[in-house]
Amino acid sequence: MKCSWQEGNKITLLENGDNFYPAVFNAIDKAQRKVILETFIWFEDGVGKRLHEVILRAAQRGVKIEVLLDGYGSPDLSDDFVNQLTSAGVIFRYYDPRPRLMGMRTNVFRRMHRKIVVVDETVAFVGGINYSDEHMSDYGPEAKQDYAIRVEGPVVQDILLFELENLPGHAAARRWWKRHHRPEENLHPGEAQALFVWRDNEEHRDDIERHYIKMLANAKREVIIANAYFFPGYRLLHAMRNAARRGVRVKLIVQGEPDMPIVAVGARLLYDYLVKGGVQIYEYRRRPLHGKVALMDDHWATVGSSNLDPLSLSLNLEANLIIHDRQFNQTLRDNLTTLLREDCVRVDDTMVPKRTWWNLGKSIVVFHFLRHFPALVGWLPAHTPKLAQVPAPVQPEMETQDRVEAQNTGVKP
Repeated sequence: MKCSWQEGNKITLLENGDNFYPAVFNAIDKAQRKVILETFIWFEDGVGKRLHEVILRAAQRGVKIEVLLDGYGSPDLSDDFVNQLTSAGVIFRYYDPRPRLMGMRTNVFRRMHRKIVVVDETVAFVGGINYSDEHMSDYGPEAKQDYAIRVEGPVVQDILLFELENLPGHAAARRWWKRHHRPEENLHPGEAQALFVWRDNEEHRDDIERHYIKMLANAKREVIIANAYFFPGYRLLHAMRNAARRGVRVKLIVQGEPDMPIVAVGARLLYDYLVKGGVQIYEYRRRPLHGKVALMDDHWATVGSSNLDPLSLSLNLEANLIIHDRQFNQTLRDNLTTLLREDCVRVDDTMVPKRTWWNLGKSIVVFHFLRHFPALVGWLPAHTPKLAQVPAPVQPEMETQDRVEAQNTGVKP
C-alpha cells in the first residue's frame, strides 16, 4: 500500500511554533466535520493549554476529533486535562502507554514519532514540531529551530486516508484505499506535486531513507540537509559522499548547541568520513536544531518528522512529505541559506577528530554499527505496540439526568 504523486497542491512552509501554532489553531477553529491530530509530545504548558482550548471548542460545537499521542513522549498529561476532552466527545488514544518499571519508562523503542494534523478533507499539517513552549522563539536559549508545512490540495486526501487506515473503526476507508491507491512515478518534477511517505515496522521500513538516497543519486548541483539527530545508516552516508565526489555541493546542517550532548558526540564521529569525501558540514549554533528538512537542486524538498538516526530510520513511526515545487524549494533554500550565513559554523580540519589509533577504532565500531543496525533491531526488546483509548469519565447520575432534561427543554443546566 503506497500513495501516488499528487498534482495541484498548495504548500506553505511554517518556521517554528510562532508560525505553526496559529496556523493549526486557526484551522481547527474553522473545522466543520472532523479533526485528526497525532503528535509525539503534548505538554501541559502554555502552548499545550491553547491547543486544549481550541480542540475543546471544536468538540463542543460538534466536530468529531481523534487524538493520538505517543505513550513515551507524552506520559504526564493530568487526568483532568484529558477528561475535559473525552467528556466533550474527543476520542483520545495513547500509542503504547506501557507502565513504568522502578520509575523508569520502558517503552523506549518503536515510538509513534509522527506529527500530523488533518482538518476535514481540505487542510493538513506535516512536520517536526511538537506542542510545547520550547518550540516558541521567545522560550529562550533552549528554544528549538524547527519546521512544518501547511498543505491544501489532493495530497490531503492521501494523508487523511493514511490516518484512517491506521486508526480503529475505519474499515470502509481501508477498503477504499486498497481498491484505488497504486504507486506511480513522478514524471514531471517541479509542478507543485507532493508525495506522502511514511515509515512503519511492517511494509514501509525504509521508504523515507530510500527517498533520501534516490535524491542524492539524482542530484546535479546542490543538496542541503538540515537534520537534528544525524547518525544515519551506512547507505545514506555513502550516498552523500558519492554525490559530493562527483561535484554536487552537499551541505549538512547539524546541531552545534545540542539539546542532548550524545547527539553531538554521535554526529562528530562521522565528520572525518564526510569531510574527507567533500561534504560541507555546518554546526547550527544559535539554539538547538530540531528540524528534519532537505532540498535538492531547484525542485525537490522534504519536510517531516523523520530524523536521520537509527531510531527514526529503523524503529519509529515517521511521516514526511516529498515536494516537487520550485517555489517551495526556493522558500526553503532562502531560509536555510540564512541559517548557514548567520548562525552556523563550518566544520574544518581543526574540528575534525585527529586520526589516532583510538579514533580509528571508534570509527570502525561506528561504521560497523551503522552498517548492521537494521539487523540488530531484531535483537532489541520486541513487542506489539497497541493503541489504548482513554475512556470518558463516568458522569454522576444526577448530572447526567440534568443534561438530558436540559437538552429536551433547551435550557442550559
